[in-house]
Amino acid sequence: MVRHAFAVFIIGATALVAAQGAMAQSKVTRTHALTLSDKPKYGPDFRHLDYVNPGAPKSGDVRLHAFGSFDTFNPFITKGSPAPGLGRIYQTLSTTPLDDIQTDYGLVAQSMEVADDLSFVIYNLRPQAKFHDGTQITADDVIFSFNALREKGQPVYRYYYANIAKVEALNPQRVKFTFSGPPNRELPQIVGGIPVLSKKYWSTRDFSKTTLEPPMGSGAYRIKSFEPGRFIVYERVKNYWAEDLPINRGRDNFDLIRYDMFRDQVVALEAFKAHQYDFRQENSSKDWATAYNFPKRRRGLVKVEAMPHNRPAGMQAFVFNTRRDKFKDRTLRKALSYAFDFEWSNKNLFYGQYARTSSYFSNSELAATMLPSKAELALLEPWRGKIPDEVFTKIYAPPSTDGSGKIRGNLRKALRLLKKAGYRIEKNQLISPKTGKPVTFEILLVSPAFERVVAPFANNLKRLGIAANVRTVDQSQYINRRRSFDFDMIVGGAGQSESPG
Repeated sequence: MVRHAFAVFIIGATALVAAQGAMAQSKVTRTHALTLSDKPKYGPDFRHLDYVNPGAPKSGDVRLHAFGSFDTFNPFITKGSPAPGLGRIYQTLSTTPLDDIQTDYGLVAQSMEVADDLSFVIYNLRPQAKFHDGTQITADDVIFSFNALREKGQPVYRYYYANIAKVEALNPQRVKFTFSGPPNRELPQIVGGIPVLSKKYWSTRDFSKTTLEPPMGSGAYRIKSFEPGRFIVYERVKNYWAEDLPINRGRDNFDLIRYDMFRDQVVALEAFKAHQYDFRQENSSKDWATAYNFPKRRRGLVKVEAMPHNRPAGMQAFVFNTRRDKFKDRTLRKALSYAFDFEWSNKNLFYGQYARTSSYFSNSELAATMLPSKAELALLEPWRGKIPDEVFTKIYAPPSTDGSGKIRGNLRKALRLLKKAGYRIEKNQLISPKTGKPVTFEILLVSPAFERVVAPFANNLKRLGIAANVRTVDQSQYINRRRSFDFDMIVGGAGQSESPG
């Protein structure tokens, strides 16, 4: 699939400001918001977001839930299992409202200055922006945060910030990010997503280690109490510096937010029915179809609502670890896809509630539904011979069935592919042409609830002579094995941003 191109328009002050020194060569636009669409929904003088009640009372508490356990308040590193809700502690340079998802508005930053050639962006910090200890947020804090995340944080930060060549403080309230490589229209906004950490606080602590010391933040909430693995409570920060900003007005209204931890989906659902927590987002089609006809709902005490949207739905899939030699063979991977009977599973396991994913941008206007256009072919041509030939000639469609459970035709297609690639059947086992050994692998799960979904797939693989062993482990072991790529196959989910890239 070809990712469609977007243009970024910097909407702000009409005057172009000339910067000093190295910036003198570039024209710069100062703006209150950066957007990938035609223009921001909200102008520089907006009072509040349309979907909030700006006069909402600030009081009360809300009880939420999360799965697994936690043993750290440092969510930025690979070690440990972070507590839920930690994002409430921190603030970023800019933020995205729910009704203008391709636009970032200043948060810690009051304005941004972007070079017309996209070679750099300057974030101008709000003088009133403060950490919870009352110290002012400065450019040095932003630089420290960037370096800590890139050097000691999760590997994704290094990839995410790979084209940021230099970060420098122009003065205590101005920080400049200089970019490398070809112009990237999204990089100025990516920079805005950096969570700002206190350099003073972390100077006496090891950022690369787990910790259960409540951290210093600058957000609307701080940690009030917790018991590792059981619960965590956040309290609203009084005199929060950003409370009356237009981007925040009417938000962050609860005095207390509590997360209770559950290790089992069934127990968590029953706890919701017993009103042990207040809000639940259901992701099980079976439970959505069968579990919510209980007395409190019938009496109107529980509201169950489906909310349609046109945002990219992401995907859930069987994920091959292609670091394993067996799965480096594209033919084997393709053959295995014929053993998954989505239509039968959707009818018998998912209550007909799912649509098959056929694009990285399914459920949105960006989904690929036709052959590449002339413009797209021009982008693809340099890669001919390096990407599958069918990209140029076929509309992608995963293997399908009639939903009856009779998939002999698909299994025959799989065997033809495998035999053509040199695989053979001996004593009801598929033998690899490279190793001369039977093809076997493990499907690693973290939730017992998914065993019923994987079992039919494993049974169909058995008919191909492939032994797929299903193993369910606890969350801690699952996280560690996934991080170290110690698995053959997992069931993984991948979200998708609103814009390509």
